[in-house]
Amino acid sequence: MEILAHAKLNLTLDVLGKRPDGYHDLRMIMQSVELADILELNYNDTKELRVSTNLHFLPNNEKNLAAQAALRWYECGVVQEPGKWDMEDLKRSFIFNGLDITIEKHIPVCAGLAGGSSDAAAVLRALNLMEDTCLSPEVVASIGALVGSDVPYCVMGGTALAEGRGEVLTPLPPLLKCWVVLCKPEFSISTPALFAKIDSVRLRCRPDTQGAIAALERGDLAGVARRMYNVFEDALPERQRTRVNDIKNALIQCGALGASMSGTGPTAFGLFDSEVLAREAWERLSDFGGEVFLTQTVS
Repeated sequence: MEILAHAKLNLTLDVLGKRPDGYHDLRMIMQSVELADILELNYNDTKELRVSTNLHFLPNNEKNLAAQAALRWYECGVVQEPGKWDMEDLKRSFIFNGLDITIEKHIPVCAGLAGGSSDAAAVLRALNLMEDTCLSPEVVASIGALVGSDVPYCVMGGTALAEGRGEVLTPLPPLLKCWVVLCKPEFSISTPALFAKIDSVRLRCRPDTQGAIAALERGDLAGVARRMYNVFEDALPERQRTRVNDIKNALIQCGALGASMSGTGPTAFGLFDSEVLAREAWERLSDFGGEVFLTQTVS
């Protein structure tokens, strides 16, 4: 079975504080875009869970989130307290014959676009169809929460408010379909390092998430774009923050309604209501270096 794994954007991202369990409470608006990895899942008779990708540096074992998702799927079918199985347990189970997962990566890696989480979500959605289990998206998302905080959203997709660690989801009115230009600079950002730093950073401002929700409700694309902000931009090292700001400014100069950084970065993106302006921005930013993509939102 072939299935798409769509990238996500954070239209807003706010960190409310650190929790007793060590995680942070988040409040953010998430949005799917057409940029996607392509996954193919096929059964095999080897009792092996095999993962392959077109990028040699990605793990092809249980460290890959797609493999972890398959493991949790089968685990949830036979045990009451999932989260403790490994590959050897799966091989010994009576429910597993073998599975091949092939991932054709198009979403840039370590970019703040939930590429790995989206791959994991796609595996869960595919297995739900292949095995005719007919689980609701909410139940599939609950299995995804065992894999990673962004996986439940990636199961659901569309436009949503994400709270808690990111797993508490409230569907929102869809963002008006628009063009998106994304630019991932030549560097990557350590997500754990940014989370460790965010508590001690003086934030310049916070996103107007409630105002963005109101704009979504009235179908106001420009109103959403004006309210986009990501507090992790304030936690970036100075050199990286300057680079992200340069990309955002270039997007605005090219006609973007608004620009922000997605996730813990470093990808910056702009929303456009004009395909012509979006294509011009894509062409201009292609000279900036890094990876540049032209895509659209997904309802």
